[in-house]
Amino acid sequence: MSRANTRFFNSNTLKLGVFSANCSGGMAVTNVPERWDGSWDNNLKLAQIVDEAGFEFLLPVARWVGYKENSFFHNSVLETMSWASALLASTREIAVFATVHTAFSHPIVTAKQCATADQIGHGRFGLNIVCGWNSYEYEMFGIDLPTEHSARYAFGQEWYDIARRIWSEQKAFDWNGEHFKLKHVAGAPKPYFGDCPPILNAASSEEGRAFAVRNADFLFTVLADIEKGRQDVTAVKAQAAQAGRKLGVFTTSYVVCRPTDAEAQDYHRYYADTNANWEEAERFMALQNISSQSFPPEVFKQFRGRFAGGNGVYPIIGSPDTVADTLAAISGAGFDGVTVAFVNYNEELPYFCQEVLPRLEAKGLRKPA
Repeated sequence: MSRANTRFFNSNTLKLGVFSANCSGGMAVTNVPERWDGSWDNNLKLAQIVDEAGFEFLLPVARWVGYKENSFFHNSVLETMSWASALLASTREIAVFATVHTAFSHPIVTAKQCATADQIGHGRFGLNIVCGWNSYEYEMFGIDLPTEHSARYAFGQEWYDIARRIWSEQKAFDWNGEHFKLKHVAGAPKPYFGDCPPILNAASSEEGRAFAVRNADFLFTVLADIEKGRQDVTAVKAQAAQAGRKLGVFTTSYVVCRPTDAEAQDYHRYYADTNANWEEAERFMALQNISSQSFPPEVFKQFRGRFAGGNGVYPIIGSPDTVADTLAAISGAGFDGVTVAFVNYNEELPYFCQEVLPRLEAKGLRKPA
């Protein structure tokens, strides 16, 4: 048995994951009463549903404070290393990632935590590395957020080099780098299979994608439209091939699946328009430098709806046939996997699993669990 034999590395053409369930609100910036509350009990139930259904992975958001005081959206967030370890102990085959900010977590501590989680999950743990984004959180930690992306990724590279060496080195070592001066560094146990756990990195900038090409097994990138996504995947995989590496590319989506397209569109309007939390949605857009002055009115309206519907990620809205066809189109653009999110994961996932998964199997994109 090796890590290559775990479910995460199976032969499914399109891998499926669940994103952001550890956060209140999930991905939906909405005021509807059925919105996701992100409690531990709900996360445990969700993990067991998708583990049984054959999903490949669970991916959390690392968040240390809400975006606005007294706002429901992401005000309560389960810490990702604890979350991942507990879910690995409560599931059988699904991979569970932790998302870690390099600036807030010492690499020696993180290396030990990751190895422990991987031991708990018998090789099913994965690490999502974040090299910096939210200045508000940096201020809370009393740390300056570097203005240059290159500085963030230079720090992240040294951080990861230390962690990776701890996982592979059998003897203690000293480290004399630009950011860390360390003596007699060691760590045991090693990850479960004695190798590096799968590394995921979400990036859109040039520096971020270069970091992923050097270090990651999978790059997460935002999908604006299918054709642009196809171009991005082709470029990233070519860049990795030039570096002598194979890099999978994932994207993320939010899903509204109902028996008919009309029902799905009606529900989308209900939560992502009529009952949207527009103040928070527009705050997110501002953080991403998306404003009404930046785009034509019709494009701005589209992005605004996406941020309310699913925090800006790709919308998949319709009947089971429509949802399956859209996922097939994403796969056809070259993406190796996609995460899904729902207004209420546990209320909506059973229908998705019952109706959409068999359609993906019929298209040859997945095998039965």
